[in-house]
Amino acid sequence: MQGSMQVPLLDLREQFAPMRTEILARIADLADRQEFVLGPAVESCEAALAAYCGAAHAIGMSSGTDAILAVLMALEIGSGDAVITTPYTFFATAGCVHRAGAEPVFCDIDPTTFNLDPAALADLVEQRLHRAPDGSLRTRSGNRVRAILPVHLFGLCCDLDAIARIACAHGLPVIEDAAQALGAEYRDARGEIFRAGAYGVAGCYSFYPTKNLGGFGDGGLVTCRDEALARSLRILRNHGMEERYLHHCIGGNFRLDAIQAAVVEIKLRHLDGWSAARRSHAALYRQRFASHGLDGGALMLPAEPWADRGLVNHHIFNQYVVRVEERDRLQAHLRQHGIGTGIYYPLPLHLQPCFASLGHQAGDFPESERAARETLALPVYPELRGEQLAHVVDTIAAFYKAGA
Repeated sequence: MQGSMQVPLLDLREQFAPMRTEILARIADLADRQEFVLGPAVESCEAALAAYCGAAHAIGMSSGTDAILAVLMALEIGSGDAVITTPYTFFATAGCVHRAGAEPVFCDIDPTTFNLDPAALADLVEQRLHRAPDGSLRTRSGNRVRAILPVHLFGLCCDLDAIARIACAHGLPVIEDAAQALGAEYRDARGEIFRAGAYGVAGCYSFYPTKNLGGFGDGGLVTCRDEALARSLRILRNHGMEERYLHHCIGGNFRLDAIQAAVVEIKLRHLDGWSAARRSHAALYRQRFASHGLDGGALMLPAEPWADRGLVNHHIFNQYVVRVEERDRLQAHLRQHGIGTGIYYPLPLHLQPCFASLGHQAGDFPESERAARETLALPVYPELRGEQLAHVVDTIAAFYKAGA
């Protein structure tokens, strides 16, 4: 009977079960050793992640939020500066820019990928910013633009070539927010393959439990190529301290703890398999929606722009997000039939009360605002069973058949 099956948006218990013995044994070992902050477990995890991401350096952080903040601090971005980013993402991206003392400068998204739109970025640079006598880009308030901070949303890499061309033309570093895209791949115009976070000056990741690679609490990572930047980040994460009790600068308590590092390193060995399962679910969604005539029109399925570039992880589907005009009604319908969903994100950042001082209003970034009204995340976690996925699709088809 349709409606009797329960399909959660995410079920971390199923993921944990086969690793339970190994993870708990590793935690018990750390408890016996009383090793909890930084140390060998963190160093081992950092080395494994640097190799996986294709980065020269990986620096464990206390969260994905602190990863972004630490990079901004290391690049000495602060008061009098500005950073270009997207208004359609988790709050931490722009929140960190503000916490660093800089001005968040928002740029609208591409309506099909939900990522930063290179065309909108070019328009922003040409129309909304101005060139100061010293050659720098300035906002209307006079702040100097210091970086571009794109987000690889939902597990899909941005159009990094297009963003980089604009960044290079103005001498701006690209800082990648890869919190939702660890393992996702991008092939540049020269044919070189990068994993999300390894293209720009730094990549920032989150190990929040719901991420595709999640820990048992908060945790994060920064990857980079430059040794001096890596050294600065290691100092900043430890209160600006390299030698004990000698503080070279004012940093923060951004350290990754050993338990999170141990859990993440164990899970990392399963990540490619989990990503393959997510892609398989996405393909099955597309096939089943098409069989109901729902692969366009009223229901827009996730874009896969890099699928034809010979990449394995062209999209890792950290979330499987569809666009539907009757979003709220559909969500209520799915809830009635035992299906969990999520809204990422219900209010774009430029309309958040805490950013009212920036002077934005409804209509400033129409694609971000439309996405906030129309997007809905469906279950896509690796352990999702075929009959559960079929229940999701059949329930959505019934919603439209009934005359949405």
